[in-house]
Amino acid sequence: MATEATTTNFQNSDFRPVPQPPDFHPEVIVSPHDGLHFWQFMIAGSVAGCVEHMAMFPVDTVKTHMQALGSCPIKSVGVRHALRSILKSEGLPGLYRGIGAMGLGAGPAHAVYFSVYEVCKKYFSGENPNNSAAHAVSGVCATVASDAVFTPMDTVKQRLQLGNSAAYRGVFDCVKKVLKEEGFGAFYASYRTTVLMNAPYTAVHFTTYEALKRGLIEISPESVSDERVIVHATAGALAGASAAVITTPLDVVKTQLQCQGVCGCDRFKSSSIGDVVKTIMRKDGYKGLMRGWIPRTLFHAPAAAICWSTYEAAKAFFQEINASSESGT
Repeated sequence: MATEATTTNFQNSDFRPVPQPPDFHPEVIVSPHDGLHFWQFMIAGSVAGCVEHMAMFPVDTVKTHMQALGSCPIKSVGVRHALRSILKSEGLPGLYRGIGAMGLGAGPAHAVYFSVYEVCKKYFSGENPNNSAAHAVSGVCATVASDAVFTPMDTVKQRLQLGNSAAYRGVFDCVKKVLKEEGFGAFYASYRTTVLMNAPYTAVHFTTYEALKRGLIEISPESVSDERVIVHATAGALAGASAAVITTPLDVVKTQLQCQGVCGCDRFKSSSIGDVVKTIMRKDGYKGLMRGWIPRTLFHAPAAAICWSTYEAAKAFFQEINASSESGT
């Protein structure tokens, strides 16, 4: 009886069905490209890059010392030994030598890095968030562009990290001396190696990050808004650590090329990756190609966590601004 009554109510002549086209299929429209402008991606990336590299700079200094060969002050591969040697020779400020160069390079480079990644991801993925190949290719495009911006300042940064105050008085003194003694090409001596290192690094990093982020969100979709920072930080840390370990040998080669001739480190006749690898193998064997992998992993895991959580937070900030401005118009 209750069913009949209900049916009668819905058959009331006052309620008429709204006619729909024969091919009507309701769908959820997702705003493409996160609804942000290109310049907003650049600002979010710049902020994320600066926060990441400034926070992790002391660890990067230890890694740079461990990877340098020749008669540089530190020859041991031990993290504790490297840290003690830096503190003993230069004190706490020694861990922050070159941070000015990092500040000048990280902001612009990461602005290019993330904006290019987002544009390429939109283009290659076809609006499919599960397209891992698109994430990998977009990461490679991003690193080729950003490394062209960052490599010169990274060279200055690493030379300042290794050298003492007598070698270089600061960022601009280092730039001036390198230009005078070695020419402009010295700033890009490691560019090819850097790209070859960062291309697989970013391919692994971005693919792993997007997959982990998607997986973590699917585990607890109802609480994703409350745990957004934890999701991005966890996915970023795991992605950064795995990519860092895989690409450590190329990072060692890059450090050798950028620091050649500084503080007694070897100088190479060419920027050939093969020549550098042979030198490392002759002096240190296979283990020489993994020098600094522990501080590199200790750097990239928290650095990626900081970077991604900061970047996603900045994106969310701009999304709220855009939403409020649209509702106000």
